[in-house]
Amino acid sequence: MLDIRRIRDNPDELRAALKNRGQDAGAVEEILRLDGEWRELKALADGLRASKNKVSLEINGLKKAGKGIDAQVHESHRINAELAGVEGKAAEMEGRLAAIMLTVPNIPHPSVAVGKCEDDNPVIRSSGTPRKFDFKPKEHWELATELDIMDFERGAKIAGHRFTLLKGDGAKLERAAINFFLDVHEKNGWFEVFPPLLVNEKTATGTGNLPKFADQLYYCGEDKLYLIPTAEVPVTNIYMDEIIPKEDLPMRFCAYTPCFRREAGEYGRDIKGYLRQHQFNKVELVTICEPEKSYEEHELMAKEAERVLELLGLPYNRMLLCTGDMGFAAAKTYDLNVWLPGQGKYREISSISNCEDFQARRGNTRYRDAKNKPRLVHTLNGSGIAVGRTVIAIMENYQNADGSITVPEALRPYMKGKEKIA
Repeated sequence: MLDIRRIRDNPDELRAALKNRGQDAGAVEEILRLDGEWRELKALADGLRASKNKVSLEINGLKKAGKGIDAQVHESHRINAELAGVEGKAAEMEGRLAAIMLTVPNIPHPSVAVGKCEDDNPVIRSSGTPRKFDFKPKEHWELATELDIMDFERGAKIAGHRFTLLKGDGAKLERAAINFFLDVHEKNGWFEVFPPLLVNEKTATGTGNLPKFADQLYYCGEDKLYLIPTAEVPVTNIYMDEIIPKEDLPMRFCAYTPCFRREAGEYGRDIKGYLRQHQFNKVELVTICEPEKSYEEHELMAKEAERVLELLGLPYNRMLLCTGDMGFAAAKTYDLNVWLPGQGKYREISSISNCEDFQARRGNTRYRDAKNKPRLVHTLNGSGIAVGRTVIAIMENYQNADGSITVPEALRPYMKGKEKIA
């Protein structure tokens, strides 16, 4: 959530931000109108309270003097009735303003390129050279079916479309990747947690998933809980409504969890294989830090996710997402895209975002600065990395002419020394 004072002082900044994100800027006028009316009502209420206090003092003085107080009591009742009405209107106005503010996206950082879609995302750097095959490389679903390590039909039979049953070495490869990622991140100073996979409405609102993306979440109505779309949601909110000691910052967490997304609006996209699932595994990186250090942490987090790809020997690039392709809560986002030879193109495998204080304001997560004043922290998140897409990349990049898949050296200790899936 944005600071209302920022919008009040510089509404043109938000107008430009919404335009650059490809959104209607009409919400700015409504915010300013509601904010203005709320402030007028608040000032009126403050004035009425002052009048009420003045009349109360008069009543006390008249009582002590033994004089009549009927007129003052009548005036006090009139003020109370008017104050109750004004406070009710103010509360209603404040609620309407808060509801609109929850739907307004973050303002992009000045370094973010203005663009409409993913075609406008500049490539910042590339790493690794795509392998040249002396045979036509297959796509992962062809390899998976021939090796009998993924069963798409039985996954759909069990749960429906976009669910996959992993079998044998397919299941082992997924588990190996998870443990490898966690070990790499822990070695580099990230603290491992395993959060709840269900969260309440306040937690989902804290990261910006509600109310904007309610249609993407699986909801358990009887319990009023949401299945997490990513570990970002629970981990970012670990210190919700708390003040963190300054000396504890930065906090860097890594977390493996299953993730659940309805993928609403993605009908017909990436229909085949394991690329886009309703249930998938991911290792998430989350950082909570002082505002002055968040962009330094953003670079560190991107390099941490890249480290995994480099250790696996997978070619990738880093893109800076443009304004029109960036996520709702993000002020700046890097995408890491891994090379998939079966598809002949790079596909996203990690998004690393700095949300600045956008999520912290929603979750009321603060720290005390050098003057002992409570301030909002900055929060960052990123995949470190998406497990299923890594498995796909390994299968396609390490495939052999005979249909087997060579296990990357970094993963062999996690596969009991296995060198090849055949």
